[in-house]
Amino acid sequence: MNRVVVTGMGVVSPIGNDLQSFGDNLQKGKVGIDFITKVVVEDSPIKLAAEVRDYDPEQDIPKKEINRLDKFSQYALSAAAQAMEQSGLDLDKVDKKRLGVIIGSGIGGMETFESEVVKMYEKGGLRIAPLFIPMMIGNIAAGNVAIKYGAKGICTNVVTACASSTNTIGEAFRNIKHGYADIIITGGAEACITRAAVAGFSALKALTRAQDPMRASIPFDKERSGFVIGEGAGMLVLENYDMAVARGANILAEIVGYGANCDAHHMTAPSPDGEGAADSMALAINEAGIDPTKVDYINAHGTSTPLNDAAETMAIKRTFGDHANNLLISSTKSMIGHLLGAAGAVEAIACITGITRGFAPPTMGYQVPDAECDLNYVPNKSADKQINYALSNSLGFGGHNATICIKRWEGR
Repeated sequence: MNRVVVTGMGVVSPIGNDLQSFGDNLQKGKVGIDFITKVVVEDSPIKLAAEVRDYDPEQDIPKKEINRLDKFSQYALSAAAQAMEQSGLDLDKVDKKRLGVIIGSGIGGMETFESEVVKMYEKGGLRIAPLFIPMMIGNIAAGNVAIKYGAKGICTNVVTACASSTNTIGEAFRNIKHGYADIIITGGAEACITRAAVAGFSALKALTRAQDPMRASIPFDKERSGFVIGEGAGMLVLENYDMAVARGANILAEIVGYGANCDAHHMTAPSPDGEGAADSMALAINEAGIDPTKVDYINAHGTSTPLNDAAETMAIKRTFGDHANNLLISSTKSMIGHLLGAAGAVEAIACITGITRGFAPPTMGYQVPDAECDLNYVPNKSADKQINYALSNSLGFGGHNATICIKRWEGR
C-alpha cells in the first residue's frame, strides 16, 4: 500500500481567498458572516450569509473564459491554481495518465441554472445560453480543472450533499493508496447563494433567521437555530509519498484514514443516537491504525442546527468514550458558514492549517451551554496545541457520513 501526503492546498472562502489570509483569520477567529449582498432577499426571512468577498477570477482564469464558467467552477479553478503552485509540481515530469481530479459539489452551477431558467420563462427557450448545460452540471468543476492541467487519470465528481468533498478527499486517498493514481487534485466547490437556494433551504427550516452576524452560526450553543449558507472552494494536491519525497516536495500533512457510511435513517435528519457518524469516525481511525486516544482534535460538522450538533456530540462520545472529554472539538462553520459540498475540503484545509501552525481553531459565537453538547468546543478563542492526529467530519442529507484522519508531518 502507498502512503498518501498533502503537498499543496488552495482556498477561496468567506474569510480569505488565499492560504495566508485564510489561516490568519482562522486563528484570530474572524467571522465571515454578514448581510446578504449578492441576491435580493427582501421577501425572505433569511438575511445573513457567508459570502466570498474581494474575489478576482482574473488572477487565475483568462478573462475570455470567465463568462463561460459558473461561479463554482471559477472558485474551483482559483483554489486549484493555488494548490498546484504550492505543490511545486513540474507537470512536464508528471505522467498525466496517473494524474487525476476528484472534485465534489453538492449543487453545482446553481447560479447559472437559476438565471437561465428565469430567462427561459421570461424570454423563451431560444434565448437559453448555448453553454447552459456544461456550465451548470455538477461534474464540470472537475472537468475544467482536469483540462487546465492535462490530467488524464481518474476524473470524477462526488455528490453526497454536505459530505461531498470529504468523500472526494477520501476517494482520492484510496485511489493513490491502492495504486490507481500517483497524484490527485481533490476538494470541493460551491456557489449557491442564490434566491432559489436561499428560499429552498429556508422552506426546509434549515437556515437561521438570526440577524446578528455574531450570533447566527453558533454551533453547539443552546440557542442555535439553523445554519448560515456559505460559498467557496478548497483544493488539495494528494500525492504518493515516495514520489513526493523523491522530488523534494514540501509535505504539509499525511492522510492516513477514511471512513464513509450511511445512517439509512432520514432524508434530512441525522440518526439521533449518532451511530452512523460514530462508525464513520471509527472506520477512519481503524484505517489509520491508531488508538482513538491518539486523536487530539476534531473539526466537527457542527452546522448550528439543533439536531446535528446534539447527534454529533453523541457520536463523538460513542467513538471515544472517556477520551471525548480530552478532545479539542470545533466547528469552523461558526466563521465561514456552511459551504455545503465544499465544506469538507475547506475544513480539511483548516485542520491542516491548525496542524502546521500548532493551534485548534475556535468555535466562535459560543455563549449559552447546552446540556446535550457538553464537550470542549474551543469557545471563542483558538487554542495553542500540537495536533498529531485530527479528524474532519462531514454529514450530508440522505444520511451520508464521511470522516478523514490527518496526521502531522514529522519528516518521515
